[in-house]
Amino acid sequence: MHQWINALADHQSRGEACVLVTIIEERGSTPRNAGSKMVVSASGLFDTIGGGHLEYKALHIARQMLEEQRTTPHLERFSLGASLGQCCGGVTVLLFEPMAAVQAQIAVFGAGHVGRALVPLLAALPCRVRWIDSREQEFPELIPNGVTKVVSEEPVDEVAVLPPGCYCIVMTHNHQLDLELTAAILKRNDFTWFGLIGSKTKRAKFEHRLRDRGFDPSVVQRMRCPMGIGEVKGKLPVEIAISIAGEIIATYNANFGQHSASAEPIARLLPVSRRSQAAKLKASN
Repeated sequence: MHQWINALADHQSRGEACVLVTIIEERGSTPRNAGSKMVVSASGLFDTIGGGHLEYKALHIARQMLEEQRTTPHLERFSLGASLGQCCGGVTVLLFEPMAAVQAQIAVFGAGHVGRALVPLLAALPCRVRWIDSREQEFPELIPNGVTKVVSEEPVDEVAVLPPGCYCIVMTHNHQLDLELTAAILKRNDFTWFGLIGSKTKRAKFEHRLRDRGFDPSVVQRMRCPMGIGEVKGKLPVEIAISIAGEIIATYNANFGQHSASAEPIARLLPVSRRSQAAKLKASN
């Protein structure tokens, strides 16, 4: 089996961004045939499109796309002559396809009724979840794919190991533990989104206690409590879970459908030799 297939599956399972590079057209003498692929990550290269300066140039372009977090495909034509340090003399067209990382890294503190309803919903999204509780018996026997179960006697200590930009959800069985987790999360203040289960009354109490601890009101205001979409009413665990999941989706998809001004028209993603054929097909429709 080709290395790129395993590499692509591995990166997607870990939620790590990469770029799939494919030779989509060849003319004349080229180091690899059309269909050859390689996968480029921030620190790795898997399989080959022929080596040499062509591959070096493709690697540079792919890494730049990763650094810029580009999401649209890119097409580039290379003449394999002296200017590229190649002696083949042919022409190769490469397609660069960004394979995005997961949309959200999520930490869920609490494996109670709402947690057990919420985590499977999050696992079905392009997310990676750390599910944390001190009570192992509260976790279900089967943990969904993409979810890491963490049994910790000190859940607050887990805040320190969360990645920057994490989505944090606090819904434990203990109000004091909720407060300590809230303080630890707000102290880091590098999260994308933080939600605390509870009512407006609970929020007011926590705001007062956090203010007494010296937290800046602007930081405390970042806390979502009550959390979830207000229009989704209900007290059943699954209803609350759907409301929370909906707010998370709305947050990471805030720019969904907004096309980049630099995005290339679809026709330009085709080699010149195929554009006329594509135009004819479009006209016939």
